[in-house]
Amino acid sequence: MTFRAPARDLAFALKTVGHSEMIARLYPDLDEDTVQAVLEAAAAFADNELAPLNRKGDLEGARYENGKVTAAPGFAEAYRHFVEQGWNSLSAPPEHGGQGLSKAMELAVFEMVHAANMAFGLCPMLTQGAIEALTLHGTERQKRLVLPKLVSGEWTGAMCLTEPQAGSDLSALTSMARPDGQGGWRLTGQKIFITWGDHDAADNICHLIIARTPDAPPGVKGISLFLANKFEVKDDGSLGGRNGFRPASIEHKLGIHGSPTCVMLYEDAQAELVGELGQGLAHMFVMMNAARLQVGVQGVAIAERAFQQALEFSQERKQGRTAWDADGSIYGHPDVRRTLMLMKARIEAARGICLLTGVLADLAHKAGTEAEQAAAKARQELLTPIAKAWSTDLGVDAASQGLQVHGGMGFIEETGAAQHYRDARIAPIYEGTNGIQALDLIGRKLRSNGGETLRALCGEMAMTAEALTEAPGLAAVGRRLATGIMALERAADGIVAADNAVALTVATPFLKLAGDVVGGWILGRQALVAAGSDDPWLVAKGGLARLYASQVLSLAPGLADAIAETDPAELEATPAAALAG
Repeated sequence: MTFRAPARDLAFALKTVGHSEMIARLYPDLDEDTVQAVLEAAAAFADNELAPLNRKGDLEGARYENGKVTAAPGFAEAYRHFVEQGWNSLSAPPEHGGQGLSKAMELAVFEMVHAANMAFGLCPMLTQGAIEALTLHGTERQKRLVLPKLVSGEWTGAMCLTEPQAGSDLSALTSMARPDGQGGWRLTGQKIFITWGDHDAADNICHLIIARTPDAPPGVKGISLFLANKFEVKDDGSLGGRNGFRPASIEHKLGIHGSPTCVMLYEDAQAELVGELGQGLAHMFVMMNAARLQVGVQGVAIAERAFQQALEFSQERKQGRTAWDADGSIYGHPDVRRTLMLMKARIEAARGICLLTGVLADLAHKAGTEAEQAAAKARQELLTPIAKAWSTDLGVDAASQGLQVHGGMGFIEETGAAQHYRDARIAPIYEGTNGIQALDLIGRKLRSNGGETLRALCGEMAMTAEALTEAPGLAAVGRRLATGIMALERAADGIVAADNAVALTVATPFLKLAGDVVGGWILGRQALVAAGSDDPWLVAKGGLARLYASQVLSLAPGLADAIAETDPAELEATPAAALAG
């Protein structure tokens, strides 16, 4: 199929989440023409260089031989072009060689990268997180010697957390860093599932690793963050000898075959402390939260890729007698068209949630007053787990629906539709499973302040609902959105008041409810912006909002009821043997 990076969709989405107003105030050099030019150039790169490598990366993959990892065919050259064109440095600080553009712009560009080639996009995605972590917590030496190379893309970053016995429970990790007597550290241990932990596409790879120190207390308070480079970084910035860590193998995975997922062995490797001793988890959360938002964007991206292929197939495939004239193609079948339109609506909703979170990240750093920054940061933190989990669940569902549109042809690997499903399935798992995102949402983001941040968001959404009820053709959307907001508020109030067992039990359905309602708000805003236009592309925005309201928002009260009526005692009282039969 022919992939087309959705530059127009992204430009419209940025406009409707307030990016235009923000850049007018905070990024005077980033006008609408520049935004459009950046998006179009990134789209051309994604279409022409990355998309053609996607299938080859899936079929041939990265290779591990003789203790070294080789990137999938064409990936190293594409990465060199990616760096040369400046795509790695979009939102990085200018003082470290970055372009200083908005975070939202970076996310928009990376959506196109991930949609074109998700396995490729994982490499620079993790580098962005390393840049953010070292910008905030790196030493002066690290900022002087390492950070500019990461910003330029000459070196790449890797995030090293998981161990065989310590997945989500990082308190169980055993990797050990010991002082070397010269101000540095020596690191020993094993890490697994390290994305792009080794490869041949860049001169150096900078591992950010969490490990214990000899006298550290047990649990997460004993974790510190370290930087270990594949090659020694000398004081003049040149590279020296190979460090004491190596890949032991790469994983054989369901999807993203072009992305090498490494088992890494650290054998008395030279390392530097990042930040403060005992604060490793807090420091690493900077990188993790950046990655979580980027993974949400991956969910949108893979959904977009699956949608485009399904839409194209539906216009080519002739099958049966159609209800609507579409040249005899299955696009004329009402259920096929409903499926495709609902896929499109949910993609635009998720895209808006992710880009809005990016705008809030920009405001949290650059807004004019401390009060504005604090409010933006609180809302950004509220939306981050929703952006990650709701969007990646969408990615899997959209890829599955894309297979359904293809019918039996989708189950055949040669069509390429199955790859999207296989690639999408990892996104709800890594960077904190979606169940963990739900726990984060209700614990750190909802219950910690009595629901005030969500309550403020609901108030803003209610104003959009009121405006929709007064707009021609959108009144039903406004009513459904208002009902969804009330359901979300009711569920949130119940969780805030409930005991911990109840809150933990209903966390995942609550996150889904929140995503459904916020997504409806995004689509409502888009429909209002598009109202009155005779451009068919904009006219369709109202239709997407109406379909989403009837098929998704209409279910919100029932989901709120389910949250209220779930009894954790019943779950606790059910042994595994009773389920096994």
